[in-house]
Amino acid sequence: MTAHAKSTAENTPENTPESTPETPPENRVDDAPLSRFHKKLALYSSGGPFLDGYVLSIIGVAMAQITPQLQLSDSAQGLIGASALIGIFLGAFVGGWLTDRFGRQLLYTIDLVAIIVCSVAQFWATDPVWLFVLRLLIGMAVGADYPIATSLLAEFTPRRYRGPLLGGLVVMWFVGAATAYIVGEIMLSYGGDDAWRWMLASATLPATVIVLLRHGTPESPRWLANKGRAEEAEAVLKKVYGPEATIADLPTEERENVDLKAIMRSGYGGRMLYITVFWTCSIVPLFAIYAFGPRILDALHLEGGLANIGEALITVMFLTGCVLALFCVNRMGRRPLVIHSFVWSGVALLLLGIFPDAPSNVIMALFALYALIIGGTQILQWVYPNELFPTEVRGSAVGLASSASRIGAAVGTYLVPVALTAWGIGGTMLAAAAISLLGAGVSVLWAPETRGMSLDEAATLPDRSPRSPRSPESLRV
Repeated sequence: MTAHAKSTAENTPENTPESTPETPPENRVDDAPLSRFHKKLALYSSGGPFLDGYVLSIIGVAMAQITPQLQLSDSAQGLIGASALIGIFLGAFVGGWLTDRFGRQLLYTIDLVAIIVCSVAQFWATDPVWLFVLRLLIGMAVGADYPIATSLLAEFTPRRYRGPLLGGLVVMWFVGAATAYIVGEIMLSYGGDDAWRWMLASATLPATVIVLLRHGTPESPRWLANKGRAEEAEAVLKKVYGPEATIADLPTEERENVDLKAIMRSGYGGRMLYITVFWTCSIVPLFAIYAFGPRILDALHLEGGLANIGEALITVMFLTGCVLALFCVNRMGRRPLVIHSFVWSGVALLLLGIFPDAPSNVIMALFALYALIIGGTQILQWVYPNELFPTEVRGSAVGLASSASRIGAAVGTYLVPVALTAWGIGGTMLAAAAISLLGAGVSVLWAPETRGMSLDEAATLPDRSPRSPRSPESLRV
C-alpha cells in the first residue's frame, strides 16, 4: 500500500458505510447500507436494556440474604421486587417527554450517571424503606433510557435493519439478566453476609463503561429537522451517511397538532392502547419470573442453588429465543410473530399450571419452551412503539407505553409472593398463562404490520398518506 493510500485509509471516518452499492440507493437514509456507526450505536443503545435486565434480576438472587437480614414480610419482598418497575413507570414517560423536548443526545448519558450513583448507595442500605427508595430511583433512570436510546437508534437505522437492531436491544436485556444470575450466584457463594450489598452495587461497573462509550454520539437528524435546525441536521447526515446526504433525504413528518394529547385524539389512541396491552401481557409473567425466579423454581421442586442455576439456564433460553425472533421479524412480519409468540408461550405456562408436580426435567422443559417462544413478543416491545408514532412524539409515545405497561408489571411482581402463598404454584402459573393468552387475543384483533415500511410510512395512519420529501428551504429559520 502506498503512503498516500495508507493515509487515505487512515483518515476514513469510522462511520463510513462498510460497502458502497454500485448504484445510489433509493433514499440515502432509509435505504442506506449498514455502517460501523449503526452497529456501534446499536451496541451503545443496548446498554440501557442490559442494565435493566441486570438490575431487575440481581434482586432475585440477593433476596435470599436480604429477606432474613432485614426481616422482610411477603408484602415487603413484593414491594422491593417491584420498586424498580415502579421507577420505570415514573421514569419512562418523563424521559420520553424530555427527549422529545430537549433532544435524544442530551439525556443519552445523564440517565446512566444516576444509575451509577444509586447503585453505589445501595451498598449502605440498612432498612427496607431506604432500599426501596434507591431501587425506585434506579428504575426511574432505567425507564428514562428506554425512549431516549430506542428513539435515537430508530431514527438513524435504515428500514431494512430497523427491526433486527431494535429487537436486538431486548437480547441485551437477557444478556444482562443471565450475567446477573451468574454474578449473583458467585457472590452468594463467596461474599459472606454482605454478598447482597456487593450484588446490588455491582451494576456500577457496566454502567460506567456504557457512559464512556456513549460519549460523542450525535443528535438525531430527524429530531433536529423537526425542530427547524436544518443546518445541524444536514451536518449530522453528511457525517453518518456520506457527503452526498442532504436534508432532502429525510421525508417530512410534519403533522397538525403534534403534541401527544392531540395525536391520541387524532387516531393514534388505538395504537397506544394496543402497544400498552401487548407490552403489559408480554412482561408481567416474565418480570415475575425474574424477580422471584429462584422461589418459583423452588416451589416447582428445584431447590437452593439448583434453582438459581435453573434460572440462569432459563435466561439463556430467553436469550436464544430473542435471537431466533430477530431472524423471524423481517421474514415472518411483525403481526404473525407476535401472535404465535403469545399463543405458544401461553400454552407452556398453562401446562405448568396444570401439572405443577411434574418431574423436574419436565418442569425445566416447559420453562425452556416458554423462554424460547416468548422471544417474539420481547423484541417487538422496542420495534412496534418506535415504528407506529411520528418523530415529534416518538419518545413520549414509547415512554408512555413503557410506563403504562409497568403498572401491570409492578402489580404482578408485587403479588407473586402473595399468590404463591395463597394459590400455590399451580394457580400462579395459570394466572400467568391467562395473561399471555390475553395478549394473543388482543394481537389477533389489533396488531398491525409494518414490515418493510419507512418510519414515516409506518407512523402514518391507514387513512392518511405520508408527506413528500422535505425541502431544505422549508426548514431553515
